[in-house]
Amino acid sequence: MESASCSAVGVGNGDMGSQRDRSLVPERLQRREQERQLEVERRKQKRQDQEVEEETSDFFAAAFARERAAVEELLEGGQSVERLEEAAARLQGLQKLVNDSVLFLTAYDLRQGQEVLARLQAALGERRQELQPKKRFAFKTRRRDAASAAKVDAAPGALAAKDILVSPPPLKEEGGFGSSYVCGFSNLESQVLEKRAEELHQRDVLLTELSNCTIKLFGNPNTLRLTKARRCTVLCGPVSTSVFLEDCSECVLAVACQQLRVHTTRDTRIFLQVTSRAIVEDCNGIQFAPYACSYPGIDKDFEGSGLDRSKNNWKDVDDFNWLCRDEASPNWSILPEEERMVQWD
Repeated sequence: MESASCSAVGVGNGDMGSQRDRSLVPERLQRREQERQLEVERRKQKRQDQEVEEETSDFFAAAFARERAAVEELLEGGQSVERLEEAAARLQGLQKLVNDSVLFLTAYDLRQGQEVLARLQAALGERRQELQPKKRFAFKTRRRDAASAAKVDAAPGALAAKDILVSPPPLKEEGGFGSSYVCGFSNLESQVLEKRAEELHQRDVLLTELSNCTIKLFGNPNTLRLTKARRCTVLCGPVSTSVFLEDCSECVLAVACQQLRVHTTRDTRIFLQVTSRAIVEDCNGIQFAPYACSYPGIDKDFEGSGLDRSKNNWKDVDDFNWLCRDEASPNWSILPEEERMVQWD
């Protein structure tokens, strides 16, 4: 009886186990079906996202080409101030199109677009210069100014260099910018330099071959270019379009702008407000922090610049020498908060 009872128990346990196994089969099938459906949805969403991105890229390419052609046509026949103003307005619209498209543009497309914008901006400056009235005896005037400056420097009890407001002759930008639309400083050392809003408004600023200088630009320039600077501090109001740094070292720059490009520069701190993505190339030791400058009249300068103060991509940086998406570029970094100190005074 005992053995029969054990056998019955064993058969019963076997039946219960097989029933439990059979009951688990639908659960496993259901779980697999759910996983399959989720995978189908993921693939579908990925395909849709790709299609949207391709459509957006196609729209950008078509819109950019159309506006670029319109600006070029206006510049080619730009024999009047009205046509140049229309070209400038459409060029700003083209810049906004690029700024609004940075999230889906490839690094190559973004770079190509910004290079086109730079060429058009240069051409606009050339046309504006062609329409400016020619100044007679400008060379002799500059000579007299230079001679006067030399006498002041040589006079006994002259002011210290850091207290002198230096205004050298207008500079001529590489690439054909006209002198009347370009202002700035060059070939100076250990000085405090300054320009006010009335001197800068919508002009192209060129700072080159400066060493151990502090440059304060109060106002709203159109563009800013800083080249061959060593151990300089540049504090600048809002720039309507682009800022370009090249061949600089151990500098500090505070600026707000639409786009920033940094080439062959090292060990430099940039306090930035930018509406597009900053670009660095052939650089190392670049540190970024948000723009936090303030001076009397800065609100008016921002209003005149057309920049959106609520939009700041200061830490969105593309390094054209670092294509690895999974690792941060070793060529730039975020400046620690305790080191973010910039003073205008």
